[in-house]
Amino acid sequence: MTNNQKKWGPATQMVHSGTLRSQYGETSEAMFLTQGFVYDSAEAAEARFKGEDDGYVYSRYANPTVTMFEERMCALEGAEAAKATASGMAAVSAAILCQVQAGDHVVAARALFGSCRWIIEKLLPTYGVETTLIDGTDPAAWEQAVRPNTKVFFFESPTNPTLEVIDIAHVVSVARSCGAKVVLDNVFATPIFQKPMELGVDIVVYSTTKHIDGQGRCLGGVILADQEWVDEKLFDFYRHTGPSMSPFNAWVMLKGLETLPLRVREQTRSAGVIADFLAEHKGIKKVVYPGRADHPQANIIPKQMTGGSTLICFEMEGGKKSAFAMENALEIIKLSNNLGDSKSLITHPATTTHKNLSEEDRAELGITDGTIRFSIGLEDTADLIGDLEQALSKAV
Repeated sequence: MTNNQKKWGPATQMVHSGTLRSQYGETSEAMFLTQGFVYDSAEAAEARFKGEDDGYVYSRYANPTVTMFEERMCALEGAEAAKATASGMAAVSAAILCQVQAGDHVVAARALFGSCRWIIEKLLPTYGVETTLIDGTDPAAWEQAVRPNTKVFFFESPTNPTLEVIDIAHVVSVARSCGAKVVLDNVFATPIFQKPMELGVDIVVYSTTKHIDGQGRCLGGVILADQEWVDEKLFDFYRHTGPSMSPFNAWVMLKGLETLPLRVREQTRSAGVIADFLAEHKGIKKVVYPGRADHPQANIIPKQMTGGSTLICFEMEGGKKSAFAMENALEIIKLSNNLGDSKSLITHPATTTHKNLSEEDRAELGITDGTIRFSIGLEDTADLIGDLEQALSKAV
């Protein structure tokens, strides 16, 4: 990337960064749907496999279309290197597993997506990795959880689904003091509104299925870090275990990135208006939104986020019965466990994304039977409010 390219704004980066053109000079990025590559000679193949030639070997390791997506994500995130994966959970699991071994210790905030909790609570211990779940919003909890063998800190901010915000700079400072690496899932903030690496985070992961595709088409994930960590910790794990992204999905993600700033900013603007509407509705017990002054961590948000979120968490007064009645009455807003889509999507975490947690664990996270996670799309704000209003009237 040239010095001028480094100065480009996000919108320009998302249209132009990382583009590789073939000999035909295509305007749109080329889709290299190939599993392997042809060599000019046996000597050339040998040099390629020795690493003496930078060309491609096999699409499980790297592919030109996937490279374009990775480089564009690096430009947006401010990272030295990236590896794209087949899903967000492939990104999370690879980012953690590639750097721990039996006898190591991982500290994670307990407010995690259900599958992320499973990795921390179930998968890692089966391989002899010790784990500790803490209240990530409690600064002292990070310090108290550290052990001599602590290697990784892992958390989301804002969290799924309750939109808690964790003090990233504080977590980084504690990690530095004990030599641990910090892995942050930045999906809910998006790379538009939060730059974790500027705050010292070592590894950033995304489910690109969400805002980066943003149109409900493909699964994907990405891991971003410095070049040394990718080379020494991630690359062999990635190469031999095979979580790579397909060239087709990478091409879709490239197209999604072109409109990411426009979509996220409009969705966030709309979310702010809708959050205020919900906060005044008689059937709503509580609204949590990072753009509101009554957010539990309102004092931390301006230190690390430049915008709110495309998501709102709210709690219905009547619990599960009212939540289901409201969801079933919606006409525009769709019921789905996805988020970050151009379509507005709503889900009931206690019976979907977080259903495998015990009732006690959900209560500890603030997920009640009335909790709703709402991902705002690109529909007219007034239409979304109207849909909520008519649905809430049937649930109260």
